[in-house]
Amino acid sequence: MTSQHSDLALRPANPEDAPIVARIWHDAWGDGHLGNVPDALVAVRTREWFDAWAAQRVPHATVATVGGDIAGFVVVVDDEVEQVYVDRRHRGAGVANVLLAEAERQVAANGHDRAWLAVVGGNARARRFYERNGWHSEGLFDYLATTADGPLPVPCHRYVKPVSATTTT
Repeated sequence: MTSQHSDLALRPANPEDAPIVARIWHDAWGDGHLGNVPDALVAVRTREWFDAWAAQRVPHATVATVGGDIAGFVVVVDDEVEQVYVDRRHRGAGVANVLLAEAERQVAANGHDRAWLAVVGGNARARRFYERNGWHSEGLFDYLATTADGPLPVPCHRYVKPVSATTTT
């Protein structure tokens, strides 16, 4: 699927993008995770947490812009597609597809032949999205979420997809 926005563009995130990335991440994380993750994780995922982590993650992020406004972002670390989030106003317009294709390209450029990501089991919308884009679940595992008190296991599905330098979606 291609984007329905003719003015959609990708670019590396910069430090000035951190507050917008944090807002998108906070809002979209809530949509997919509330009721699907341990209460202990919800308690520590405050807006301040997202602000701090966004500032740390933007060096690894790529943002999608529509008309110059940030519509979503993706974070890739080695072979993991760590984050894919789209602003509510831009959902359903192909922004996520473009971001996911870029994430797959980055994983391949990092020298890996397979990408992976974690999806909480109750996030059916995200699971359907990844499956439509050729990803498949290898089953359940405990993703170790970062908290101030140390790692917190979160039951997730491990999704994988083969990638290569010539991968197109």
